[in-house]
Amino acid sequence: MRIISGKHKGRRIELVKEAEDAVRPTSDFAREAIFNILTHGKHGHSFIDKQVLDVFCGTGAFGLEALSRGAARVTFIDQSRDALANARFNATKMKEENNADFMLADGTKLPKARKAFALVFLDPPYFGKMIEPALKSLHAGGWVEPDGLVIVEHDAKEQVAFPDTFTVIDERRYGRAVINLLTLA
Repeated sequence: MRIISGKHKGRRIELVKEAEDAVRPTSDFAREAIFNILTHGKHGHSFIDKQVLDVFCGTGAFGLEALSRGAARVTFIDQSRDALANARFNATKMKEENNADFMLADGTKLPKARKAFALVFLDPPYFGKMIEPALKSLHAGGWVEPDGLVIVEHDAKEQVAFPDTFTVIDERRYGRAVINLLTLA
């Protein structure tokens, strides 16, 4: 895995041995497609100089890609200590630790947010039935800005229900990965 574009283009995103069982990285192809939609898509959403949230962060690939492409700051959340340590390792390796916060938490039971985020990546383990509770938690805790965008990744064979507090504005499929773009309803 590598950073696709921006100031860290080509830099490797490591998956440390301790995190191998806790992480399922998104393919570079799907990640590139997501950022192309964000950068050039019809939705007109920019994360440049904005706060980004990477929930179920794993390696930190989504958040690090956002930092590479101009996000102001990224908060990485994962309930796995090993996954969060992996994201921290990658951020430190890219000298982005001053632009990153790390939070050990269950993405389905988040506390009240200290601030809202313009862009949220939600990439839970496939078939974990975590998407709906995580979206409810993000909404209840005030984690998403009123005009913010939430990117949700899930397996194509996974049955997903989105709470009525969110509206799906786009859906794309990349191999077995389905990407949904959501806004607050």
